[in-house]
Amino acid sequence: MQRKLLMKGKVKEAYDLGDRLEFRFTDNISVFDKIIPSLIPFKGETLSREGVYWFERAARMGIKTHFLEYRAPAGMICKKVDILQPAQITERSKNYLIPLEWISRWYVAGSLYDRVKEGRVLAKDLGFASGHTIRSGEPLPEPFIEVSTKLEKTDRLLKKEEALQISGLSPKEYEDAREVVLKIDEDIGKSVASRGLIHVDGKKELAFDDGRQIMVIDVYGTADEDRFWDKARYEAGEFVDLSKEYVRQYYRQTGYKDQLYAARDAGGAEPVIPALPSHVVQETSRIYIKLFEMITGERFLPAGQN
Repeated sequence: MQRKLLMKGKVKEAYDLGDRLEFRFTDNISVFDKIIPSLIPFKGETLSREGVYWFERAARMGIKTHFLEYRAPAGMICKKVDILQPAQITERSKNYLIPLEWISRWYVAGSLYDRVKEGRVLAKDLGFASGHTIRSGEPLPEPFIEVSTKLEKTDRLLKKEEALQISGLSPKEYEDAREVVLKIDEDIGKSVASRGLIHVDGKKELAFDDGRQIMVIDVYGTADEDRFWDKARYEAGEFVDLSKEYVRQYYRQTGYKDQLYAARDAGGAEPVIPALPSHVVQETSRIYIKLFEMITGERFLPAGQN
C-alpha cells in the first residue's frame, strides 16, 4: 500500500493510507516545544508499545479510541480524522480533531509549581484551603484539569469559554470530555501503583468520530505525555522522575529553560537548544525502557527478539 507523509511532528510522523493513518514514533525527543538534536535509542518503540497497552485497556473500559492495530516496531494503524481550523468547526462537525490538549494533574510538580511560586496559581485554585502553603510534590486534594491549544505554534492555557469557542464543544460535551480524561487517569493511577509508580500528571488529545462521539487519539500514559515518580523513593521523600521530565530538568539546570522563556516573553529570537551529552542520552534511554517495563509488567525486548 502506498503511503503519503501527511505530518512530520516533533517526535512522530503520520502517513496517509487512504481511509486510515499510520503513526510512526521516532527516537527524537522534544521539550518546551523544541526538538533536541539528539536521538534516544528505543524511545519510539517504547512509546508505541505503551500506547497500544493503554488503548487496549481503554477499549475494555468502553472508551472509544482511534487505535486499530500495532505496526512493529514503532508504529500503529489508526482511524483518520480531519484537522479543522477553529473557524471551520461548528457544533455539528464530525470526525475531527478537537483542537485542545487536556492536562490532568494529581500532584504539585513541574510548570504547575512554577506558577504557584510566581503567584499565578493560588491554593484555592487547586482545592486547598485558603492560606495553605503549597509544597512541591504534595498530592492535590482533587485532580486539577486544564486545557491548552493544540494547533497553535506554542501551546497556551485556555479558560473554559475560549476552549468552547475554538473547539466546537458544547458545555455538556466539554464535561463529557473531562470525564473521559478522568476515567483514563484513574485507571492509569491504579494500574501503575501496583508496579511501583506514581502517576503525577499527563495530557490527552481527543477527537469526534463520524457519529460525533468522543474518542481518544494520539497516545497517553507514556514517558512523553505523562510524568511518573518512583513510588518507593517518593515515600522516602524524594521525587525521582521516570519520564521525559528528567530531560526537562537537565535543561532547567543548565539555564536553557530560563533563557528560552525570557526570549519568548520578550518576543525575541529563541536560543537554539543544544544537544544532550552522551551520558544523558544513555540515561534517558534507560528511563524509557524501565518505564515501559513498569507500565506493562513485561520485560522489554526490541521487536523481533520477543
